[in-house]
Amino acid sequence: MELQQMRYVVAVAETGGFTRAAERCHVVQSALSHQIARLEQELGARLFDRTSRSVRLTAAGEAFVPVARQTLEAAERARAEVEAAVGEVRGRLAVGAISTVAAVDLAKVLGEFRAQHPKVRVRMRVDMSEELIEQVRQGALDVAFVGVVPSERIKGVREKVLAHGELVAVVPPGHPLAEQERVGLRRLARETFVDYTAGSAARRQTEAAFLAAGLRTDVAFEVTTVEMLAKLVRAGLAVGMVPEAIASDLTGLHILRVWGAPARTERLVWSRLGPSPPAAAFLRGLGVDPDGE
Repeated sequence: MELQQMRYVVAVAETGGFTRAAERCHVVQSALSHQIARLEQELGARLFDRTSRSVRLTAAGEAFVPVARQTLEAAERARAEVEAAVGEVRGRLAVGAISTVAAVDLAKVLGEFRAQHPKVRVRMRVDMSEELIEQVRQGALDVAFVGVVPSERIKGVREKVLAHGELVAVVPPGHPLAEQERVGLRRLARETFVDYTAGSAARRQTEAAFLAAGLRTDVAFEVTTVEMLAKLVRAGLAVGMVPEAIASDLTGLHILRVWGAPARTERLVWSRLGPSPPAAAFLRGLGVDPDGE
């Protein structure tokens, strides 16, 4: 079993097709298909169900891909460790971030890192906190910037609190609350809300504050990004709550401070297994001890 064969299988699983996988791997499709067929013969099991319209993982493929991905990452890390030992930081840095990260200027931080380490391939993914944390646990991401309820302890990763903050309410111009500068939770609970998906870390931040006050919110719209939340509020469909640190960036909305406002912390998380050389360099650039908690 060769690393290249594993790389081809992972590419097909991630792109959903042999043609796109071949393009990603910079090989002709026939060569990629041949190598996967050889691997399937060696394993004695088909990894993909192929039809004229789709390619899907079999049960064997579902079991194989996560292990293959971990093996490829381990091989890449071993190469990076050797290169770091001779004074050169190379390899991959995969960063995750929520759309409302405000504790750092992430674009500036990544730009400075790439300037200092030009041979590191930097990748970034924006997603919900719980998805990013799981990706760090699995090793798909090296580090992630997330937002959670202050009392929440994140399991299975190392973490550092970057900032504490509160949420503010946002309403469209012309809304009855747009004439006020501050509002209470009880009055706010009478409104229709746009919020993040049920069960998400971002949703728990608002729910915790309202539940503590004996209140519930009517969430009619569920979103995954602050940009969509703002669009729905501007359209007059609902009111929403966002971190105070980024509220001023949302144009065309009226901002209301809230008595008993939901609180959150922004945190940086990374693997308990120890960061790769690029990840360690990134963490040190932020003033974080890679081996700390």
